[in-house]
Amino acid sequence: MSATAVKPIPEGMHSLTPHLICAGAADAITFYTEAFGAVEQFRLPGPEGKLMHACVKIGDSMLMLVDEMAGCSMLGPRSLKGSPVAIHLYVTNVDAVVAQAEAAGARVTMPPADMFWGDRFAQLEDPFGHRWSVATHRRDVTMEEMQEAMRSMQ
Repeated sequence: MSATAVKPIPEGMHSLTPHLICAGAADAITFYTEAFGAVEQFRLPGPEGKLMHACVKIGDSMLMLVDEMAGCSMLGPRSLKGSPVAIHLYVTNVDAVVAQAEAAGARVTMPPADMFWGDRFAQLEDPFGHRWSVATHRRDVTMEEMQEAMRSMQ
């Protein structure tokens, strides 16, 4: 009997996959479903009802989640008093997605606006303290055009 070859990157995954620590990962799954149309792939509950591992799919990408576990030095942004990381999400209609996320409980920190690099772009914070940037690419811009736009902002 021959074994099938194991793929080094599992089917449906990309080389880079965010893995978020949330105080209330099950609630985060609900929020991401309502805000971004996430589709739950699986969840692995552990002791005391905490999620040891979960995965949702948003668009063509996976997002992994786990509950906070202080004893394992796994703390989310609320416990750490913020996060220097933002998760970037490209969508077909940034205005609609930001409105949907806000209705689901996100706080809009930068409303959608057209940006010099060609995206309509917004920023928000989810109820678990994770920062998101959301964008729709509207026009192609050359590197020279972006550099010129940056110079004119100074």
